[in-house]
Amino acid sequence: MGRPARPERTGRNDAKGGAVVDQSMRGFMAGLETAGDLRRIARPVDTRFEIASVLSLRERGPAQFFDHVSGSAMPVVGNLWNSRRRFAQGLGIAQEALDDACQHALQHPIPPVIVADAPVQAVVHQAPFELSALLPVPHWFEKEAGAYITAGVIVARDPATGRRNVSIARLRLEGGGRIMAGIAKNHHLAMLAEKARLRGHPLEIAVAIGNHVAVLLGSQMYVGLGDDEFDIVGGLLGEGVELVKCRTVDLEVPAHAEIVLEGVLFPEDLIEEGAVSEFPGFYVYYGPGIGGEIRCVTHRRDAIYQAILPGYAAEHCLLGAVAIGATLTRDLKRSIPAVRRVLVTEGGMGRLHAVISMHRPRLGEGKRAVILAMGLVNLLKHVVVVEDDIDIEDPRQVEWSLAARFRGHEDLVVLPGVKADRCDPLHEALTVTKIGMVATTRPGDGEAGGRAEFARPPADVYDRVRRALDDY
Repeated sequence: MGRPARPERTGRNDAKGGAVVDQSMRGFMAGLETAGDLRRIARPVDTRFEIASVLSLRERGPAQFFDHVSGSAMPVVGNLWNSRRRFAQGLGIAQEALDDACQHALQHPIPPVIVADAPVQAVVHQAPFELSALLPVPHWFEKEAGAYITAGVIVARDPATGRRNVSIARLRLEGGGRIMAGIAKNHHLAMLAEKARLRGHPLEIAVAIGNHVAVLLGSQMYVGLGDDEFDIVGGLLGEGVELVKCRTVDLEVPAHAEIVLEGVLFPEDLIEEGAVSEFPGFYVYYGPGIGGEIRCVTHRRDAIYQAILPGYAAEHCLLGAVAIGATLTRDLKRSIPAVRRVLVTEGGMGRLHAVISMHRPRLGEGKRAVILAMGLVNLLKHVVVVEDDIDIEDPRQVEWSLAARFRGHEDLVVLPGVKADRCDPLHEALTVTKIGMVATTRPGDGEAGGRAEFARPPADVYDRVRRALDDY
């Protein structure tokens, strides 16, 4: 099989005709503003719940840019990536090419490039300092105990192998340079922290805030421990992501980020988190998080702080949904070639529900895809399988497929008592019932006069009118 073509990208060219990729967040913001898709808010806003309220009430539509944040010289931007269309725009591709771009990046990663100088290191602050005075970190929800950094891409290194890991976790400000990282035990970052603990030393981390969408997406891909997510970022960009060495830790960070925090996690320093929001939209109580300390902050001269509204919010849910769907598509195709695409739905919190598109699946393959998907992604608990004549981004077409092709006595898969993720709002003792629905045709369903044959005008007339539809 030949190498798949990389999806076409829009953008400018350099003097030699080669592609030039703006690896910053602000380049995309400038394009949004030109298109009237970024709303500047001139009135002063408070980090305590006011930014959260605006982002929640304007969850869809234009990105929100807060010019004047009380007590801070930095502006705040939010709701940047609140639709699949925006993700595609950020990568310079058409929306329908988003999945292909993710697949291409997973199959053809590009290693990062180390640069000597970076905009993100124009200003340097060395500890001691008060993080809440340096950065306009919002307080999000009423019962949470503090302000949370929600768009920080965390870079760490495996103490045993030296391999890099890139991820996102919530970071709560604890006063001064202190932080608390809320990380599940199966999170790769938590595994690295445990390795460091067993070796008797803290884990160095660097946190990049205000990143190109490729960095955010790459950080969320479900890959193995030891796989460098920055390679996937390069695949998304079409060139190696530019990294710069940190000032105080042995790590590299995106050179075109807005802000970088350098510090350590102390694996033995456990801090009770209390109530915290999660993607289902509820408060959860996970117990203690890992304590840490930020010892150096670098940023651009005119840095912009990026905030992602947590909880059941479009940007939060989609960031996971796009990345999980991409890696699950890749993994399912390896075992079931009939699989075409997986859509992890926003309505299913970007984690729990999925629709799988298949091309002429053989009897039993739909059920196999359901079970395999649930095994590969522990979070999934409701999976619908349809054929590839259905647009899986159109809920109406998916529901039509269930109405027209789903036979309840044959096509329903019910798996009670399956291990669940701690994030599932309905788990009991970390188990939940998982359900699959296979809405595909049977042999003979598509024959002339059969119930799967769509009623249309003659094909030649229909196609002629479709091609000239704007003339009518």
